[in-house]
Amino acid sequence: MSRLREPWELGGLTIPNRVVLAPLAGIGNWFVRLQAKRYGAGLAISEMVSSHAIHYGNRKTLDELLVVRPEEKQSGPVAIQLFGGDPDIMREGAAAAAQAGADAIDINMGCPVPKVCRTGAGAALLADPDRAVAVARAAAEGSRLPVTVKLRAGRRIGQTEGFDLALRLADEAGVAGITFHPRSAQVRHKGRPDYELAAQLADQLPVPLVLSGGMNDAEHIERVFEETGVAAVMLARGCLGNPWLFEQTLGLRLQEPSREEIVDELAWVVDRAVEHLGAVRAARYLKKFYPWYVTRLQETSTIQDAFQRAETIDEQRVLIDGLRQLQPA
Repeated sequence: MSRLREPWELGGLTIPNRVVLAPLAGIGNWFVRLQAKRYGAGLAISEMVSSHAIHYGNRKTLDELLVVRPEEKQSGPVAIQLFGGDPDIMREGAAAAAQAGADAIDINMGCPVPKVCRTGAGAALLADPDRAVAVARAAAEGSRLPVTVKLRAGRRIGQTEGFDLALRLADEAGVAGITFHPRSAQVRHKGRPDYELAAQLADQLPVPLVLSGGMNDAEHIERVFEETGVAAVMLARGCLGNPWLFEQTLGLRLQEPSREEIVDELAWVVDRAVEHLGAVRAARYLKKFYPWYVTRLQETSTIQDAFQRAETIDEQRVLIDGLRQLQPA
C-alpha cells in the first residue's frame, strides 16, 4: 500500500490519509470540499476567509463562507482558512470558525495577491515574523483547535524567510503543522517549486509539514512525497475539474475518467451550486467551473463559448445533457 494512504496525526486530529485539498481562493466552498472528500481527500481546507469580514459581521462571509456541512466531515476533518494581520481580530475570527464546526484553523501567510498583502495579511506576514507569530498564537487561543499555517518560501525569488518563519511558528506559536509552498510569492505559480528546500524544512521542523505546489500528476506527486519526506501533500489547481486525481494519487484508481463520469460529475457540481447559491447566482458562479470540465472532454471552443453565453441554469443543464451525446472533437 502506498504510504500516502497511511493515517497521520495533526495536533491531536487523526487524518485518514496523506492527501489534502488546498484552500482554493474563491472556489473551496463546502461542496468543493465535499467533492474532494468523495474522491478520497483525508483533509479539506476552505477557501480563505477574512477575519475582518467575520469581525464586521459581513453576511456573505458568515452565511456562505463560514459554513461546514456535516457530510463533508464524515470521512475526515475540515479546516477553515483565515487571513488577517491583526491578532485580536484573528482571535475572534478563529473562535467563530470553531463555532461554525471547523476541526482546525489554517492561517494564510502565503497569498501573493496585492489587495491581501496591502492589509498586512497573506505573504506580507513573511516580512513581519513577530506579528505572524502573534497572529498564529491568537488563532489557537480563540479557537482552542489545532492551528496550521500556509507559507511561501519567501516574498521574492531567492528569499527563504518562509523557512525561518515556519520554525518560529512551531517553536513560539505552537502550531500543529505547516503547509509549505516552496516558490516565492513573486512568481506565484510559475517555475519549478524548490522541493529540496521543502525536504530541508521537513527534516528540521518538529511538526508535520504538508507540501504544496506543482501537484498535478499522481506519479510525480508520489515521487516528490517520498523524496522530500513530508507528512502529506496538498492538491490545488491540479484537481480543478479533476477530483479523480485524489483517487489516482492514493493508488485507488489507475485509469482516467470516462466521458460519462466527467459529465455526471459536472451535473453533480451544478446541483450543489444551486443548493448553495440558488439558481440565479449559481448560473453566474459556475462559469468559472465549466472550462475545467469541458477541457477534459476535449471539446471545441464553440462548446466552451456556449457555456459562457448561457445565462440560466436551465440553459446550462441543456448543454450538459448535450455533452452526453457529443463525440470528442
